[in-house]
Amino acid sequence: MLTYLTKHLVFLWWHHFFLLWTTIDGQTRYSIPEEVKQGTVVGNLAKDLGLVVSELYRRKLRITSEAGKQYFSVDLGKGELVVSDRIDREELCGQRPSCLLPLELVIDNPLQLHRVEIEIRDTNDNSPSFLTKEKLLKIAELVNPGARFPLESAQDPDVGTNSVRSYLISKNDNFKLTVKNHKDGRKIPELVLEKPLDREKLPVHDLILTAVDGGDPVRSGTSEIKVIVLDNNDNAPQFDRQVYEANISEKATPGTEILQVKATDADEGLNGEIEYFFAEQTTDQILSLFDIEPSTGYIVVKDILDHETNSLHRFDIIARDKGNPKMDGHCSVEIKIVDINDNVPEIIVTSLTTPVPEDSAIGTVIALISAKDPDSGDNGKVTLTVSSKYPFKLNPSVSNHYSLVTNGPLDREKNGHYNVKISATDSGKPPLSSEKIILVELLDVNDNPPVFFQSSYVVYVKENHPPGKILYSVSASDLDFGENAKISYSILNSKVQDVSASSYVYINSDNGSIYSMHSFDYEKLKVFQIQVQAKDQGSPSLSSNATVHVFILDQNDNAPAVIYPSSAALGSLSHQRMPRSAKAGHLVTKVTAVDADSGNNAWISYKLAEATDASLFTVNLYTGEVRTKRAVSEQDDSSQRLLIEIRDDGEPVQSSTVTVSILLEDGLHEPILDLRQKATEPSKKTGRITLYLILSLASVSVLSLLTFLILAVKCIRSSRGSGSCCMRRTDCDDYKNPNRNLQIQLNTDGPIKYVEVLGGDMLSQSQSFRSCMSPMSEYSDFTLIKPSSTTDFKEVISVLDASLPDSTWTFESQQVTNIATTRHQSTITLTKVRPSPLTLPNPWNKQRGPFQCFVKSSELGGFLVE
Repeated sequence: MLTYLTKHLVFLWWHHFFLLWTTIDGQTRYSIPEEVKQGTVVGNLAKDLGLVVSELYRRKLRITSEAGKQYFSVDLGKGELVVSDRIDREELCGQRPSCLLPLELVIDNPLQLHRVEIEIRDTNDNSPSFLTKEKLLKIAELVNPGARFPLESAQDPDVGTNSVRSYLISKNDNFKLTVKNHKDGRKIPELVLEKPLDREKLPVHDLILTAVDGGDPVRSGTSEIKVIVLDNNDNAPQFDRQVYEANISEKATPGTEILQVKATDADEGLNGEIEYFFAEQTTDQILSLFDIEPSTGYIVVKDILDHETNSLHRFDIIARDKGNPKMDGHCSVEIKIVDINDNVPEIIVTSLTTPVPEDSAIGTVIALISAKDPDSGDNGKVTLTVSSKYPFKLNPSVSNHYSLVTNGPLDREKNGHYNVKISATDSGKPPLSSEKIILVELLDVNDNPPVFFQSSYVVYVKENHPPGKILYSVSASDLDFGENAKISYSILNSKVQDVSASSYVYINSDNGSIYSMHSFDYEKLKVFQIQVQAKDQGSPSLSSNATVHVFILDQNDNAPAVIYPSSAALGSLSHQRMPRSAKAGHLVTKVTAVDADSGNNAWISYKLAEATDASLFTVNLYTGEVRTKRAVSEQDDSSQRLLIEIRDDGEPVQSSTVTVSILLEDGLHEPILDLRQKATEPSKKTGRITLYLILSLASVSVLSLLTFLILAVKCIRSSRGSGSCCMRRTDCDDYKNPNRNLQIQLNTDGPIKYVEVLGGDMLSQSQSFRSCMSPMSEYSDFTLIKPSSTTDFKEVISVLDASLPDSTWTFESQQVTNIATTRHQSTITLTKVRPSPLTLPNPWNKQRGPFQCFVKSSELGGFLVE
């Protein structure tokens, strides 16, 4: 009982051992018998390969087989490898002693390859069989005991212990059976004559040959042997060798001689003439590939040989004489087919992951590739290569398996796909090669932000522009693809005059068109800027910004407004008095108006529209001065009424009118004369005051003259040879140095107009002088003032704002220094001249040309600023 239990435990241990996997050279191997039922579990792949069962479905685990047919499947819920079809070892592996079925398990995310080998164990499911069921032997009765007659070997598809192990012959008195072991392991039965034959007693002997395998249970097969006893021709042909061997190249053409078998016969005459034939049990394949010449025994090639189909051919040859009865001799022939390099290597793509993210790290597995060459030896050794111009390389794995991995950075924007050429070359002489193109497409990732076509945009908008209309369209592009390239536009939160920019404009998020929310008023807002952002739809999204500068262009939407006379400005009639004694050119009054517009729209001209007597008065076109054209006569009415029209230079023209009533009085000058007369009457008090005034004026005049002479001498010494005189040495350097900038800027601030003269490098500390002119006065002062800080150029609207008329204007100038205040007369001439190509980029250049300013002075040399 103990012995039985021990044997049973040993059997279970070995059975469990074969079912368990083992890792050999990095490969996992399972062992199962053939003909197992479908659904039989081979092994737990998840456990043996260290995989997580819950991730098998997501990682798309799949198997491929070199056999072509799928005999196995994977239960993704349990991670088990199960049998899915009938497995016949003899069909898969034939007579090979070892039957291994290789499987490749491919897993994505990341891509991995696992090689699994399934060993198919043989079971005794086939019985031995003979090709011919009845064998006929003719033996002369004079043959001596000990003669041997080869018999047909039985065929058994099983291998190992399940193949043929022994032969038995039925019981008889004359023959016995021996078995000859071939060097390749085959067993060849031979019939041996033990006792002489006597044809008269028994002319025919019927024997049964039985072949038995070593399986459990034992299987067997039989063949009938009929021996006919002959009474003549007592010598059978004898071959000089029992086994003939030869090698022939598979490229041998039909008709090529392979070898010659030769037998001899001791008889004479017809009994000694020999012919050669294939044995009766020769297969059709042998008969189709080879032929034998009956008279010579030469075996020749009959058809095309193929080493890959069958590298070794075995068959039997019979040498038969022509006696009566005919006697046979037997021999075996083995022909080995020598391989030549006649097969091109084959490239097999086991798995391909495409598209590949363009941000894949170096070493990412793209494809699993194997090479196959049916040739043997060096002819079947294959090497795979990939061109170095691609950012990929091949990493060798196991047994002609390779992985295609990334070898450099990928950029879909430069190459959307790669046609990777894989070359396979064997080691034969000459070597054969093949190529395969693998299309690897790249998957876009969001690695490029949108890019505006311009970093900043300049937009010109007329004031009073209707709200809701398009102002401008910005555009950006993205090199990415799909959702990563879809761009949406928005305006970043910013302030314009302490109000959110979104209250001024809005942008279409799809096409980048910018629309106004309301109309603009140039007099309130001249320029503003907004930040536009372009953002893609990738994850994470990328963006870029651009600045849009919006310049409001002035329109002539304001009529001139009268500021003097003040009564006329308030809408009432202006009353002026004038003596009848006034001569021609007498200044009666001055009408002053301002226009809130800018440029041409603010140029004001005055015109006498209606008058009681048009021949008596005239109005200066540019100054608005009302003067007499002639002397007043006694016939002129004492009450004169003037209607003065004030027009701007805009398009369309805006105008306003002012009515001036002038009263002519006869004695208007007499009180003045009386006052003068009274002032000239001598008195002690007035005489003393006069003396003081004379002394004060004399002192001031002397001091002024001395101060002027001192300043003149210093200026002449410091600027000798320069042709100009400046208040400061640095200012003279600005004029002398052609590389330094000198700018004159004329600006408008309500009714006050001023000119800024900027000297020195604009990028360093600038010297700035400002002239302020009041339109309220008849003669304006041109005052140069050194500021305490650099002018804020963002607030400067334009250079030389077109606020001056076309005629020449002349002003008095006054210089102010830190030492003392001295009046110095010079003349500044501002003239509108032809446009120059060197202009500043401002929106008002579209309306009128630039200005040149030429400054003249008796002390100063000339200099020109454009």
